[in-house]
Amino acid sequence: MPRSFPPGFLWGTATSAYQVEGGNYGSDWWEWERAPGSGCAEPSLDACDHYHLYPSDIATIAALGFNTYRFSIEWSRVEPEPGEYSKAAIGHYRRMLETCHEQRVRPVVTFHHFTSPRWIAAAGGWEDPATPQRFAHYCGETARALAGLFDLAITINEPNMPPLLGYEDGIFPPGKREPEARLRVNSNFIEAHHLARAAIGSASGARVGMALAMVELEAVDGGDAQLERIQHVREDVFLEAAREDDFVGVNAYTRHQVGPEGIRWPDAEAERTALGWENRPAALAACVRRAHGMTGKPIIVTENGIGTNDDHRRIDYIRAALSDLHDCLAEGIDVGGYLYWSALDNFEWNHGYGPRFGLISVDRTTQERTVKPSGRWLGEVARRNLL
Repeated sequence: MPRSFPPGFLWGTATSAYQVEGGNYGSDWWEWERAPGSGCAEPSLDACDHYHLYPSDIATIAALGFNTYRFSIEWSRVEPEPGEYSKAAIGHYRRMLETCHEQRVRPVVTFHHFTSPRWIAAAGGWEDPATPQRFAHYCGETARALAGLFDLAITINEPNMPPLLGYEDGIFPPGKREPEARLRVNSNFIEAHHLARAAIGSASGARVGMALAMVELEAVDGGDAQLERIQHVREDVFLEAAREDDFVGVNAYTRHQVGPEGIRWPDAEAERTALGWENRPAALAACVRRAHGMTGKPIIVTENGIGTNDDHRRIDYIRAALSDLHDCLAEGIDVGGYLYWSALDNFEWNHGYGPRFGLISVDRTTQERTVKPSGRWLGEVARRNLL
């Protein structure tokens, strides 16, 4: 049965600067990719050259039928040295925003998507208690320079992931394996979010939230206590910090089962995605319900998608996730939009260019773009506002 979505629903797709722009050598990730023992599959190099090709990319997004584009600003471009702001970089992001408006696409601006300037890393990174204030200053300066061109902003994409992946698991910069450091960094990211929310809101008048990485967690074989512990440090402290936000962005892809020993990878017979995650479209609705239940705030799905080379499988995943999301709307949850991750096949961090989440494929030799059937299908859903 056809399922219609509310008038004004945001239908879009998303990227992050580091994963698509190319040449972000001022970032901590540029150095991390090349560090011995980092485990990175390959360097980002020119990525998708979105830094130069954004006009045609945004035009393609609009032509497909999407009304929203989420992208991030690269902090290391805007503030390459402490207190030094690049007018050229701010001008670039101003032109991106203007292009969105020319194409009648609503921009959603993210101020931090995993990467920080090298000078921040050299000063102690996110363990340094001064970093939240430095981040908020960058946010305020940038928002003031771009005010009037955006009305939806995300302070930090997945503020719960760099603490886990960079300070406990050691697979993101700075590569530490110290659970105590993770807790300190959690607190600094939360402080940074609060300070940045105030700075961006004051400078621009935009509605501001965070985009939180959420997972449907399920206790098995007596794993209830472990689930509660994992959920608290991974999600709950951040959801609590979001209770004064204008909205909560939910990034959700999959489910993890939790036993007494902790998180378990899917069984051998389970259907998996390119990253080894369980293929679980229902995880989105589960996370939306939990985020809304804990915060009472409007929800925007800021990321959802599947890494796969099988585009029919991608369509099946999105269709199932959207059907469940429509159920959330029917239950009275205020869901304002669905932004698919991602617009382009891009650099998936330590996994390199292998996993393909994009609605648009990219030939990285020629930078030629090819819209996938899933892009046309989801664009038509967006155009009709109907599943």
